[in-house]
Amino acid sequence: MFTPFKIRDVEVKNRIVMPPMRTDLASVNDDMVTERLIDYYAERAKGGVGLIIVEHAEILPLVRRAKAWKPLYIGEDKRIPQLNRLVKAIHEHGTKAAIQLLHWGRVFPREVTGHKTVAPSAISASPFYHLDTPVLDVIPKELSIEEINNLVEKFAAGVRRVKEAGFDLVELHFGHGYLVHLFFSPYTNKRTDEYGGDIEGRTRFACQILKRVREKVGENYPVSVRISGDELLEGGLTLKETKIIAQILEDAGADIIHVSAGAYPSQGDNHLVWATSTPPMAFPRGCFVHLAEGIKKAVSVPVIAAGRINDPVLAEKILVEGKADLVSMGRALYADPELPRKAAEGRLEDIRPCIACNRCIDYLMTFIDPASYVKCSVNAASGKEKEYRIKPAGSPKRVLVVGGGPAGMEAARVAALRGHKVFLHEKSNKLGGALNLAIIPPHKDEITNLINYLSRQITKLGVEVTLESEVTFELVNRIKPDAVIIASGAIPVIPEIPGVERDSVVTALDVLEGRKEVKDKVVVIGGGLVGCETAEFLAEEGKDVRIVEMLNSIANDVGQNVRPFLMQRLFKKGVKILTKSRVEKILDKGISINKEGQKQIIEVDTIILAVGMIPNKKLFAELENKVPEVYLAGDCVNPRRILEAVHEGFNLGFKV
Repeated sequence: MFTPFKIRDVEVKNRIVMPPMRTDLASVNDDMVTERLIDYYAERAKGGVGLIIVEHAEILPLVRRAKAWKPLYIGEDKRIPQLNRLVKAIHEHGTKAAIQLLHWGRVFPREVTGHKTVAPSAISASPFYHLDTPVLDVIPKELSIEEINNLVEKFAAGVRRVKEAGFDLVELHFGHGYLVHLFFSPYTNKRTDEYGGDIEGRTRFACQILKRVREKVGENYPVSVRISGDELLEGGLTLKETKIIAQILEDAGADIIHVSAGAYPSQGDNHLVWATSTPPMAFPRGCFVHLAEGIKKAVSVPVIAAGRINDPVLAEKILVEGKADLVSMGRALYADPELPRKAAEGRLEDIRPCIACNRCIDYLMTFIDPASYVKCSVNAASGKEKEYRIKPAGSPKRVLVVGGGPAGMEAARVAALRGHKVFLHEKSNKLGGALNLAIIPPHKDEITNLINYLSRQITKLGVEVTLESEVTFELVNRIKPDAVIIASGAIPVIPEIPGVERDSVVTALDVLEGRKEVKDKVVVIGGGLVGCETAEFLAEEGKDVRIVEMLNSIANDVGQNVRPFLMQRLFKKGVKILTKSRVEKILDKGISINKEGQKQIIEVDTIILAVGMIPNKKLFAELENKVPEVYLAGDCVNPRRILEAVHEGFNLGFKV
């Protein structure tokens, strides 16, 4: 992994590549390269990555668009000096810099990008899901021959600007359902002219781009292309055909093939298939590496592997086994910019783990808030590198942290890094808090790595941890802290339903902790994340499970990059879903519900409550105005997710 690698005349110091990932740290104004964007990339370069491929830049000029739409642009010469500032910041740390160019094609509507949606064929795209139904149904304009030729020139001009800006190489995005990829795929290319039909016709546009790029920048300037090794869609590209496409692209002038997968925005007929290029934690690590391995066998140029490579040990294995020449580690570098340096120093236990929750992706798919930017569940400083640089406290304090969940441990970690004397008390017999329940449903194992990381870090930093200790006012008086951070979590809501006191009624927390017996016929009241994951957990155990939800659909608090897979698994495991249904009464052997005015009785053995949580603020009420400083963090502020807990913990550790 730490062996240098040469691409034409460019030598990269190691085999770790940071792939292009949108940050929304660019400006909404004309001067797009902001200090925050530079700080973000400089931090990753400083962390030791060999090659940074800066997030994708649109080949068209910037036009009036949605205020929250903030990609980079390469469609005008005036962008060159702005991008050169970014290149210099990356080069300062010995890291090579590239940038990816693309045309969005049909993925995002004109209301977002300002540019009309185009494609090889006028086939509708449904890019965004909400409440089971696409909210955008974009029918793109079919490109004419003249328009295709014009776009070839725009790609080539963009690469010329990339070279003039000082980037060491360029990457052309020919995958993921963006414009050029749409030409490759028989799923989206139904043309009957020279740009459609057989594989030669479907790759003609890409080959023309590569040929024209070479004419603009010469033979020695390295050009990478990113492709989807498999569209993961019935009727779409498979590895067998993509191998041929890769060979054609190599012959046309590509120096590197960067292999990913997926082709959003596409879906199966049942709206439950989602061809993602950013696989969440339900996918195994290295889930697309076999595609890179297949492409590597078909071409002679270097191949970059991608797809949930968040572990240096896995990355090394991929390289040693010859499955790829370089490894792409994207979200892992959101989570820990210093991953390469820590790996080189043998400090694997100090690497902050990416848990593939995909909240980072969710933040980039709203297009509503102009102030939004990429956020990482485990790294509160991502996107705020300079603002959140940890510095020693002016006056060290005695800090008491109540609760050993993610908010409490992160607060303790940051406070200890700043030089405070930190005491952490946890009521249960282990650290982790609600994360210990979150890891129990299927496909949630990655969260264990976060528990272990935070536990190790606070131990290394000398935080005085006491388990099985319920904090009282008397204990606080004995410790005499200057500041108290309360991260005591939340407790389940018990709805006022007649019969809720029956023995057959349990909470989702009772079930996940194994405190209550669950019989064969089960109904889960509440179709949020907790209810759905509890239902999946029980269905996998062979239970007959129903979810009853008052809203029009379930899993509405689950990110749109994760939700389709959860829905698909519930469907495959036979979980029955009743929406627009209100539970009126819990009976001796079942429940009575009202579904859109129609009453019915469902016979079940166990009723599971998953209708929400309420903050546990009891200790805060006892301590308020009785200690110098007292703060709330995590679920005891408001029950939410890992991201909010970690960020609040960081902010309080940074503040006290």
